[in-house]
Parts: sequence; structure tokens; C-alpha cells
Amino acid sequence: MIIVYYHNQKTEQVLQNLSTSNDGLSVSEAKKRLLELGKNEIKSVKEKNLLQRFLLQLYDFSIIILLIAAAVSYGISKISGQSNMTDTIVILAIVVINAAIGVFEESKAAKALAALKDLSAPISAVRRSGKNIKIPASEIVKGDILILGAGDMVSADARLISSEQLKTDESTLTGESLPVEKSAAVLLPVNVNTADRKNMVFSSTLITGGHGEAVVVQTGMDTEIGKIAKMLSTQKTEDTPLQVRLSKLSKYLGIAALAICALIFALALVRKASAMDNFMTAISLAVAAIPEGLPAIVTIVLSLGVGKLSKKNAIVRRLPSIETLGSASVICSDKTGTLTQNKMTATRVYLPNKKELDAENSYAENIFMYASLCCNSTVEKRRGKVTAVGEPTENAIINALLKTKTKYHNIIKDYPRVKEIPFSSETKLMTTIHKSFDGYIQITKGAPDILIPKCAYYYNGNKEVVLGINQRNMALKANADMASDALRVIAVSVKRISSPTQTTVSDMVFLGLIGIEDPIRPEAKKAVSVCRSAGITPVMITGDHALTAVATAKRLGIYTDNSTVLSGDALEKMSDDTLKKEARTCSVFARVTPLHKVRIVDAYKANGEIVAMTGDGVNDAPALKRADIGCAMGKSGTEVAKNASDIILMDDNFATIVNAIEIGRGLFDNIKKSVRFLLSSNIGEILLVFTAFILGYSAPLLPIHLLWINLVTDSLPAMALGMERPESDIMRRKPLPKDKGILSKTEWLDIVIEGMLFGALSLFAFIFGTTRYSIGVGRTMAFCTLSFIELFHAFNVRTAYSIFKISPFENINLFFGNIICALLQLSVVVIPALTKVFNTTILNSAQWQIVLLLCIAPLLVCEAEKYLQNRKLKDINRKKLKLALE
Repeated sequence: MIIVYYHNQKTEQVLQNLSTSNDGLSVSEAKKRLLELGKNEIKSVKEKNLLQRFLLQLYDFSIIILLIAAAVSYGISKISGQSNMTDTIVILAIVVINAAIGVFEESKAAKALAALKDLSAPISAVRRSGKNIKIPASEIVKGDILILGAGDMVSADARLISSEQLKTDESTLTGESLPVEKSAAVLLPVNVNTADRKNMVFSSTLITGGHGEAVVVQTGMDTEIGKIAKMLSTQKTEDTPLQVRLSKLSKYLGIAALAICALIFALALVRKASAMDNFMTAISLAVAAIPEGLPAIVTIVLSLGVGKLSKKNAIVRRLPSIETLGSASVICSDKTGTLTQNKMTATRVYLPNKKELDAENSYAENIFMYASLCCNSTVEKRRGKVTAVGEPTENAIINALLKTKTKYHNIIKDYPRVKEIPFSSETKLMTTIHKSFDGYIQITKGAPDILIPKCAYYYNGNKEVVLGINQRNMALKANADMASDALRVIAVSVKRISSPTQTTVSDMVFLGLIGIEDPIRPEAKKAVSVCRSAGITPVMITGDHALTAVATAKRLGIYTDNSTVLSGDALEKMSDDTLKKEARTCSVFARVTPLHKVRIVDAYKANGEIVAMTGDGVNDAPALKRADIGCAMGKSGTEVAKNASDIILMDDNFATIVNAIEIGRGLFDNIKKSVRFLLSSNIGEILLVFTAFILGYSAPLLPIHLLWINLVTDSLPAMALGMERPESDIMRRKPLPKDKGILSKTEWLDIVIEGMLFGALSLFAFIFGTTRYSIGVGRTMAFCTLSFIELFHAFNVRTAYSIFKISPFENINLFFGNIICALLQLSVVVIPALTKVFNTTILNSAQWQIVLLLCIAPLLVCEAEKYLQNRKLKDINRKKLKLALE
């Protein structure tokens, strides 16, 4: 396939290649091409129906484990002659809820593509057979001549064939924050970036000023916007780190359950024991190994985070993304509007007699007055505030004047405009002529390097003085200094003339320079510092030029002495492996395309990073979807970006991401506590049932007992642990590496030790009750011992420090949750009707005393364990400090 670079061809050559002319296509030729090439539309991929998507959600190991648990629960009720379907219904409900969440998440891509369709212009003005007509945008074909004017949305990618002061807003496509000047006369190199193709206009961008004509070169899915649609439709939503870790955990537990069941059957064959008893024991162990409540508990804990994040101006679209954000190790952020205020503001001025001043200095009032007269922005009252409306740079100048004592409406009235020479890319200047009390005033503003050499004088505050070489050089140096600080610099000059016809841009009086910038958000710099402390690398990805981006990144603390910057042109020439290496030190990517953004995200992911990506434009959508966590802007964001994201930042603020990370880390900590609590309980159950079998006893707990503990007694404390307050040092820790499990080796060791302890104490209760009283008493004592041990253990899991150092009322949900669980547990062993359902026996006071003593023991053991671990940690830190001081 031959790639044609229309921006590299003259207009005559483009028209010839597309077999068209300035008169446009004939009606018949247009119809023929429409049939051959298809409509100018964003195509949708064929979607699976609801049932197919739902069934695909069930194709997951953890879900299969839950379905087995439901089948086991049903089988047990049938074998035991009971018709209790409660456990089966609860487990199936968990499966349905998880599958429904998955189906909801998958619908995001379809919504993003639908939003892309909405961006297309419904009606377009074209020339066909020499006549200007309006047709549906979907009927545009290659070779059509587009008629473009201010306010029009471009309906296809096109090469300009004529232009007059044409400007476009390409922010949603390229990330360029300012209107882009276009020119049909420009001829560009083949490898020029999309954002720099000044002789092209692109589908779904907006004409903000001027007018022109363009020949359509690409339509539908072949346009730049269509390429983004292709990327969105082909990208698959990856599992979050938490989903991967929990999936691995479920697999390990499932395999362990199957292995234990196989071992029991093997031993049973050797012993020639009862097949039914062995089957019941094996089923009990399988149920014991499966934490049936875990998926629901994780979902509920994450749902609690949704409410917390909404209070911090972050709306969650994909539930697991909350935890993923907490695991983020790299944040790729757009500059405009996220790290900056997206409001061009005049912040500095240079006056020949006063040198550099703050823009709000009273001496700057004069230059803002003249510069405002040479602006086309208007002043309106919006939301009770008077503000400039129009081109961002001119708005900044007029808004600066509005802060002074000079009345804008008075100067417009006193100095009416009689003539204008518009700004052009060739002259880089704009000139206006105004009637004054004693003649006419010519005001010119524009590029300092063009305007300063045309000035012969400067104003020293009292009179006009000859602009010497020293003053000229000082002004040019001030321009360079401002530009290096990422300011957009405008030079302003005046000249008195006797007639509007005498307009010449020469012998002007230089008034000074105005430095305009998009100021950084005050809270963004602090947020970047917090990121550094938390081991998170902030990266700026922008459509702006490298010089502007680096200057802003330096002020924010993103760009440091060890950082590098990469432009889109340099990135284009790099292999994926080279980019992967460069990404390790690069903190600023400038002038990038949508495909570049996806490659940047992939490079960081290839380095093992968990990537959060912010964006607001159509061009950001593929990268938002590809990132581990996509954060779209709520205020300035397009619907395409929002629908491709995981989280929407309602205030478009980088600091909100950092706040969300803190909440995400807290939730991950709490999920770990819940997992530790549930697994130590499950290991206790497994060891209890398995050891009793090895010793030749009957099953110490029936499957209904195990399901009750897993789904009821354990669930409320596990959920309540998800509501713990974050630890004070949570944003001073490094992110958990992507390849690490949900639990560390030390935590696994703690869980195993705790599980062994719970199993041993419950086994003692079972043997004691069975030998002294009966099998029914033994099972009831083991049932109560294990249940109440776990309720006490929930307080142990709350903190790595002594539980006696924190108030039990700090987590009021855990306190009352445990009380409810204790009452529920008592009800199934005290209320006669329930004892029949659960096959339990009412215990006497002596038996309850044994149970209580056994329940308290783990609390004391865990306190001793924490004491030893904390003392060891203090010794290690003391040695590190001693070595550092030496």
C-alpha cells in the first residue's frame, strides 16, 4: 500500500492525484465514489449480545470455584435430606453480581465509539459541479471541496487549497491548547507531526476564525479520528493488579482444596473407610478452602471507596480501578488544565524604563491599555463577573487591564477603531488604527523579534526617547528570558499618524513586552512532591512545544536534573525497545500524537510499572483505555475520553489524582486485612477437618457449619475491616510492584501460624467435647470456638501494633459488626429451632467456659508476636540509622 503525504504536495498536485478540481466533483462521480469507498462514518465493531458477554464472565477460575461451592452446598442439602437452599442462593447471587459488574465494564468501548460518532459534523458545505451545496457529512467523499468558515466543524481530513486568516481548535485531537493558524501556501516535510501540519484540517476539529477551502483526502475510518476509533475498538480491557492477584489466590486455594481432597480419598482407600464419610469430609475440606464471601467483600469495600472518592471530586466508572490507582507507580499527566489552570494570564511585563515587573504593578497599566485596543476579544459579564471572551492570548491582555483603574469601555469609546490589519503567520503582527483627540494612533502588537527591530523609539515614562542598541538588546534579552520560562511574549508599540492611510510598521515607539502563561495550579506542585515521597513518578505528556513543557515541568518539580525530554518526532523514529529504555529517565514528552501516547503507556508497562494516565481530548482516549488506570477530565473532557476512562476528575485537577491514590492505597491495605482475616480462618478450618480425619475422628464440622462461618460469621468483620482509616505513613511507602502477590511472605507466614493455632484450639475443643460428652457437643464446641476465635482475631488484624494502643470504637463498624456476628452465632446453638437446622447442641456453662478460654488464647499469642516483630524492626532501623551516621 502506497502512503500519500498530502501535506508534502502542492495543491495542484493534490487535486490531480484525487482526480478533482476547484469546482469539485460532479454529482455522478461523488455518488460513484460513495458506493466504492463507503460512507464517511465511524464504524462500530460487531458486539456480543448480553447473554454472550454474561457467560464469558463465568469463564474465570474464581467464578468456577464459586459455582462448585454452590453445587456442593446443594448436594450436601440433598444428601443430608434437607431442603435448605439459602447457601446455594447466596453463592449464586455473588456469581451473578460479579458477572454483572464485568458486563458493565465491557460496555465502555462501545460507548467511547458512540461518542466518537457524535463528534462528526451532521451537515457540511461542499462544492460540486461548481456549485456550493450542503450535504450530510456522511456523504462526503475523497476529492470533495469543503467550504470552511468560522464555527464550522470539519467533517473529514482535508488539504487546504485556499485560506484567509484560518484558525482551528485542534485541542481534542492533538492536545494543542491554543488555536492553530492554517495556511494553504505552506509545503511541509514528509515526516512532520500531525500537530504541525499547518496546511491540513482534520475531521472533528473546529474552525475558530477566518475562512478557506480544502480538498478531502481521507474519510471515515481512514481519518485521524478514525484511526483513534480503530485503536479503541481493538484494545482489550486488561485485568487490574488486584484482579490478577485475587485470581492467582483463588487458583492456589482451589488447587490446594483439590489436592487435599485427593489425599483424603487416597488415605480412605488404604483404610477401607466408609465412602460416604470420606466424601463428606472431602466436601467439607473443599468448602473450607474456598473463601466464598471474598469477591462480595472486595466489591463492597471498593464500593465504599466510590463514596470517598466522590467527596474528593473523583467519579469512579470501573470499580476495581480504585485499588489500581492506589498501586500506581507512574502518573502520565497532560499539562494544560490538569497541571496548569487552562487560563492564559498576563503575569509579567517588561518596560524599557522600569525593566521587568509583575503584571499587576501600576506602571504596567499603560501598556495594557494600548494592547487592549489592539485586541478583537470582547468583554462580557458571565456568572456575575466581567471577563474577556475570545482568543485566549487577547483575553489575557484585556483581563489584565480589567484589574487596573482604567475602564475598558471608556477607552474603547475614547479611541474608536477605524482600521485593522489582521495578524498573519507571514508578518506575525497585528495593527489597528484608532481615532484620538488630536489625530490617529497606530497600535501594533506581535512577535518581539519582528516588532522590536521596527521600533525607533521607546517610552521612558515621560517622553519618547531614541531606542539605542543597548536598549534594543536588553529588550531582546528580556524576551528570551521570558520565553525560557514558558511565557508567550507579546511586544507592543504605538505611533501617532495624521491619517489612517499613512499606516506603516516602522519608526514605532516601543512600549514594552507582555509575558503571558497558563499558570500552574497552586496545589499541583505540592501534589507532585507527595508523588515523589510516595515513590510515584510524575510524567508530563503534552501537545505543546518542548521548551514550554520543560519550563512548566521544572517549576512543578516534574523535570529534575536527572530527567530527559522526548519530542514526538524523536519518539517516532525509536523502536519499542529503545523507547522502553528512554522512558526510565524521561519525564516530559512533547508534541506527541495519539499513537505516541499509547506507545508511551506501553513502554512504562513493559518496565513493570502500573500506569495512570490523564487526558481530556479525543486523542487521549486510546491511551486512557490502554493505561492501567485512565483518568478523564470532568470539566474539559470530551465524552470520548470520559467513556474510555476508569475515573473522571470533576475538577480537572492533578492534586485530585494524588488524593485518589491515597484513598486507593488505604482501600488496598484494608482489602489485605480482609484477605488475611479470611485466609487465616480458612486455613484453621482446613487444618481442623484434615487433622481430625488423620487422627481417625469423624468430621469435626459439617459443611453447613463451614458455609455459615465463611458466609455469615466472617463476612461482617471482613467488611468492617475494609472501613479502617488509612495508616499515617501510607503516602510515604513505595508502590507495590506489579509482580508481587497481594500478601508478602511474612504475611503468609503469619496467616499460616494463625491458622494452625485456630485449627489446633478448635480441634482441642472438638476432641474434648467428643470424649467427655458426645459427638454433637464436640462439633458444637469446635463450631463455637472457631467462630468466636475469628471474631476476636478481627481486632488483631486491624493494626500491626498492639490493639491495646488503639480504641475499639475507632472502627465502630467492626465493633458492632462483631456483636451482631456473636449474636447470630449464639442463635444457631441456643435457639432450639435453629439447632435442628444446624445440627448443633445447646452447651452448658462449663462447656462455654472452655470455649471462652480457647478464644482468648490467640489474642495473647498475636500480641506477643507483634511485640517481637516490632522490636526486631526497631533494632533494624536503629542499625540503619547508626550506619548512616557513621
